[in-house]
Amino acid sequence: MKFGKEFASQMVPEWQYAYMDYNYLKTLLKEIRRFKQRTKPPVTTPAGLKRKLTMYRAFSGLIHRHVKSPNGGPGGDIEDQVILVRAMQSDQGSSSDHVNYQSNFLMSAEEGGEYELLYFRRLDDELNKVNKFYRDKVDEVLKEAAQLNKQMDALIAFRIKAENPNIDGIGDFENFDRNVEMCHLASGVAASTAALNASTPCRAKSTKGYMGIIEEVEPSNRDDAEGYMDVIEEFLLNNGVNSGDTSADTDVNEHKATNSSVCEERPDSIKGSRPTRLQILNHVKLNNTLETPRSTIKGILKISMNRELNPKDLNKVERQLKRTFIEFYQKLRLLKSYSFLNLLAFSKIMKKYDKITSRSAARAYLSMVDDSYLGSSDEVTRLMERVEATFIKHFSNSNHRKGINILRPKEKRERHRTTFSIGFLAGGTTALLVALLLIIHARHILYKEGSSQYMETMFPLYSLFGFVVLHMVMYGMNIYFWRRYRVNHPFIFGVKQGTELGYREVFLLSSCLAVLAFASVLANLDMEMDPITKDFKALTELVPLGLVCLVLAITFCPFDIIYRSSRFFLLRCALHCISAPLYKVTLADFFLADQLTSQVQSFRSLEFYICYYGWGDYKMRTNNCKNYDVYTTFFYIVAVVPFWFRFLQCIRRWLEEKDPMQGYNGLKYFSIILSIVMRTAYSMNKGMLWQVFAVITSAIAAIVSTYWDLVFDWGLLQRNSKNQWLRDKLLISHKSIYFGAMILDVILRFAWLQTVLDFKVSFLHREAMIAVVASLEIIRRGIWNFFRLENEHLNNVGKFRAFKSVPLPFNCDEDEDEDEDN
Repeated sequence: MKFGKEFASQMVPEWQYAYMDYNYLKTLLKEIRRFKQRTKPPVTTPAGLKRKLTMYRAFSGLIHRHVKSPNGGPGGDIEDQVILVRAMQSDQGSSSDHVNYQSNFLMSAEEGGEYELLYFRRLDDELNKVNKFYRDKVDEVLKEAAQLNKQMDALIAFRIKAENPNIDGIGDFENFDRNVEMCHLASGVAASTAALNASTPCRAKSTKGYMGIIEEVEPSNRDDAEGYMDVIEEFLLNNGVNSGDTSADTDVNEHKATNSSVCEERPDSIKGSRPTRLQILNHVKLNNTLETPRSTIKGILKISMNRELNPKDLNKVERQLKRTFIEFYQKLRLLKSYSFLNLLAFSKIMKKYDKITSRSAARAYLSMVDDSYLGSSDEVTRLMERVEATFIKHFSNSNHRKGINILRPKEKRERHRTTFSIGFLAGGTTALLVALLLIIHARHILYKEGSSQYMETMFPLYSLFGFVVLHMVMYGMNIYFWRRYRVNHPFIFGVKQGTELGYREVFLLSSCLAVLAFASVLANLDMEMDPITKDFKALTELVPLGLVCLVLAITFCPFDIIYRSSRFFLLRCALHCISAPLYKVTLADFFLADQLTSQVQSFRSLEFYICYYGWGDYKMRTNNCKNYDVYTTFFYIVAVVPFWFRFLQCIRRWLEEKDPMQGYNGLKYFSIILSIVMRTAYSMNKGMLWQVFAVITSAIAAIVSTYWDLVFDWGLLQRNSKNQWLRDKLLISHKSIYFGAMILDVILRFAWLQTVLDFKVSFLHREAMIAVVASLEIIRRGIWNFFRLENEHLNNVGKFRAFKSVPLPFNCDEDEDEDEDN
C-alpha cells in the first residue's frame, strides 16, 4: 500500500483536516516534476548498462554515497545551501508557545524556482497548522489531567474513609497506609520537559529521531510502498497506538519500564507521589447528573444535584472514574498517533522533494521539524506512562496485564468462519425461499379455499420476521458503507471499543433468523384441516410463537453468548426510549427511537400475536381480534408509541439544551402522530370525513418530515453550498447519489397514499400490500440512516470532536487548593 493511502487510513477521522495535507503537497511536487521534464528531458540509459551498474554498486564499494550536511553539499559550503530555516515569534505573544516556522528558499532565481518557492510556503503553512493543533490538544489534556489529579485524590481518600470510618485527622491517615500513593498526572509535566530532553532527547528515544526514519528507509529506494509501512507498523505496535498491541513481549517490556514507579524515577524534575489527606473530603461532594430517572425527578423538584459522600456510592464512583481514565487514555493514544504520523509524513514528502529536484533540503527542514513542538514535545508520552501506572495500581489491583488490556482493547478481528457461515445460511435461505415458491405454485395454494384464511391469520405472524430481517440487512449495509467512507459510527453511537458489531455479524444474525423463519413457514404451510375434527395440528400452529419466544430469550439472555455486549447495549437504549423523558437523551437513544418509528407494522404484529394466541382459537386458525374494543384501542396505541417516544425525547432536549429546533422537531413528530391516528381511523371506519382528515394530516406530516430529513438530518439543500443544492463537504464523490437519495426519500415518504386511496392489486392480498408498504418504509429508513450519520460525522469533523465527554464523579471546591497551600 502506498504511503498516502496508509496515511489516510491511520488518521483520526474527526481530525482529518488537522493533519498535514500530504496529497496537496504531493500535487505541488508533481508540478515541479512536470516542469523539469519539459525543460530538461531525462537522459536515457540502456537498460542493460543500468542493471549492471546497480549490481556492482551493491558489492564493489567503489561507488560511495556522500551524505551531505544540513547546509547543502558534501562539505556543507554556504554556496550549496538550498533553504534557510528559522523559528519566529508570532503576533499572539512573546512566549515560546506561539512560534511560527519559516523556510526561505534560496534558489528562487533559477528557472522554475517559483514552483519550489510555492511548495515551501505551503509546507511551512502545514507545519504551523499541525504544530498549533497539536499544542492546543496537549494543553487540553494537561488541563484535564489536573482535574483527574483532584478526582484521584478524592477517590483514594474516599476509599480509606469508607473502609476505615474511624480514621480521623492527617496523623492517623499517614500512619494507616504509607503505600497509598497517587502519581500526579499533570504536575511538573511542562516544567520538566527541558530537563528531560537534556538527559534523554526526544529524537534519541524509541523513534530514533525522525531524521533517523529517513536514513533508515531511504536506502531501500521504494517510492511509496513497503519501507514506510514497516516503520509505521513497528512504531504503532511498540507504542500502543493500534488496538491490537497487547502482546506478551510488549507487556513485559512496558512492565519493566513502569514497574519502578514513574513518579519516583525523576524526583527532581517531576513532582513525586504523596499521601492523600482525608481533609480533602471536606471540600468534595458527589455530582448527580441528570442521567437517570431519579436524578431527573430531583432536577424537576429543584433538589440539589450535589450530595454528601456515602460509602455505598464507592463502587459507582470507582466505575465512573475508571471509565473516565479509559477515555482519557484513548485521547493520549490518538495524540501520540497524530504526532508520529505527521512527522513521518513530513519526512516522506521531503524525501520525495529531494528525489525530484536532486537537492538536499530534507535534512535541514526536518531538523526544524524535530525542533518544533510537534517533534520535541514529550508531555503525551510521559502522561501516558503516568496514566498507565495510576490505572494499573488503583483500578486493576496492580495487575499490569489486566490494566493494559483494559486501556488498550484488542482490535476486533474478522473471522473466516463468520464469512463462511453467512454464505452457508444465505444459501439455505435462498433454497428455502425457492422451495416455498415451488410448493405454492405446484399445489395452487393461492387459489385454494383456505388461502384467504391463511393470509388473515398466519401471514401477519410471519411477516414480523420479514420486517426484522429486512431492517437488519439494511443496517448491515449501512455499517459496510460507513466503514467504507470512514464514518466513525462506533464513536458516534458511544459503543465500547472492540464490542461493536461489524456488517458481517449483522448479516450472520439476519441470515440465521431468515432460515428459521422460512423453515417455520414450510412447517405449517398446509392449508387443509382434518376432515373429521376440522382442526389444524396444534404443534405446527405454535411454531411462530415458539420462534418469537426463542428470539426474545436470546435477546434477554444474561450469559456471554451471541454478542452479549451488543444485545445489552440495544436493551439499554430501548429502556431509555421507553422511559423517555426520564433519561438523558444520547444520539444512540434517539437513533433507535427513529428505527422503531419505521417498525409500526411489527408492533401491530406483536399485538396480533397476543390476541391470536391469547383470545383466538389458533387450532382452528380463526380469530375475532378486530371485534374486541381493547384490540382496536391498542391498534391505535402501538402505532403511535414509537413516535411518542421520539416526541418526549425532543421535549427533553428542548428543555435541557434550550434549543428551539428540538421543539420544532417535537412538533413534527406530533403531526405524524395525528396523521397515523387519522389513517388508522379511516382504515377501520371507511368514512369520507375520516378520509379527508387522513389526507390532510398525512400530507402535512409527510411534507414537514421530508423537508426535515433533507435539510436538518442530512444537511442538504443548501443554496450557497460549493456543491449546488447539497452541502460543502461530501463523503461520496458521485453527487448523483445524493440527488437520487433525496428523490427516493420523497417518493417513499408518500407511500401512505396507498392506505388512504386504498390501491388494490389483483394478485396481492390486502395483508400482503400492507407488508409491502411497511417494507418500503424500512428501506427508506435504511437510506436515511447512512446520510444521517454522515452528516453527524461531518459535524464532528468540523468541530474536531474525537472524544466522548465523561462526567466526573466528584465536585471539588476551589478552596481545596488554598487549604493545601496552608
